[in-house]
Amino acid sequence: MIYLDNAAGSHPKPASVIRSLNLACHKFGANPGRGCYQMSKQTSFMVDETREKLSRLFHISQPKRVIFTAGATTSLNMALFGLLKPGDHLILSGMEHNALWRPAAALAQEGKITVSKIQADAQGFVRAEDFAAAIRPETALIACLHGSNVNGAVQPIAAIGALAKSRGVPFLVDAAQSAGLLDVDVERDHIDLLAVAGHKYLYGLPGSGCLYVSPNVSLRPFIYGGTGNKSEMPQQPDFYPDHLESGSLNTLGIAALNAAYDFIQDIGRETLAGHCQRLSQRLLEDLSCIKGVTLQTPMEKDPLLLPVVSFTLANKTAGEVAALLDAEYHIAVRSGYHCAPLAHQTLGTLEEGTVRLSPGWFNTMREVKRAAAAIAKIARR
Repeated sequence: MIYLDNAAGSHPKPASVIRSLNLACHKFGANPGRGCYQMSKQTSFMVDETREKLSRLFHISQPKRVIFTAGATTSLNMALFGLLKPGDHLILSGMEHNALWRPAAALAQEGKITVSKIQADAQGFVRAEDFAAAIRPETALIACLHGSNVNGAVQPIAAIGALAKSRGVPFLVDAAQSAGLLDVDVERDHIDLLAVAGHKYLYGLPGSGCLYVSPNVSLRPFIYGGTGNKSEMPQQPDFYPDHLESGSLNTLGIAALNAAYDFIQDIGRETLAGHCQRLSQRLLEDLSCIKGVTLQTPMEKDPLLLPVVSFTLANKTAGEVAALLDAEYHIAVRSGYHCAPLAHQTLGTLEEGTVRLSPGWFNTMREVKRAAAAIAKIARR
């Protein structure tokens, strides 16, 4: 099988990540921070070490402000429900994933907040100045995804972050697709809340991720419960990470992130990103020559484009193309809306969605050429 759905979840996982799971089952089986015996201490050390590694990756100065979660969706829900209050105003882009759009829409439908969507251009890019024009006195949060999971468009988060800081508005970034590929610096980009998925281009496991919470903001807990500290008190601890990290942690997922960080560091983030972008650029060039193909990913050789290639094919639905690629050529791709109807509305593909190919580190140039050739054969039918 040729796997080209890394934007949904990277596959295969690095050998070191797979080995980390076996090690975690034997060495880190205890609940961290809940016991004084050796295994609990070892597990706590591993969790803290992973927190520090992620802090280095995203240039976070206070590791304890990194909260382990079940992924970017949980992180985004924690941010919105933990920060926004009745009467608040939220600004987001018209390219958001449902992980951000649905909790925002739910709060708006309940009459608790108002929402402004910034219109992107025809290629899916937004402008910082449009966010500036949307700010109101009651604006409590500006939110924007870093890179689109539909067509790879990367947003100017540094410019948006600088604007948010100048206006005293917290800035939330959804880095589910960009973490591990692009340089994310919470200090440079003035990011107050950063949502990260562990299972995509960080090469960790599904059900893992984190939320960074700047000292400039404090969230109401999303979940209340045991934290290992102040257990005698009915109130949730007010210090981090315990304030937001209730219940037993996913130590297997955290151990995998620990190993995944080393994998990225050993190869180099820029090397990883460059390889994936070269593959996606080749796909763009080959697909652009196929009659009937309409590309939704920009053709320009922009180094900030994510390795996501999205297209439609005349006279065939996205689902039909994906099914044929799987059944006849053993090529795994994604079809449909990719959980981002706002982006499809912007790109004009809301009727049926698109076919999406997203190469990763373990893909080869030969594989993407075979994928393009298969699509060409389907197009000729």
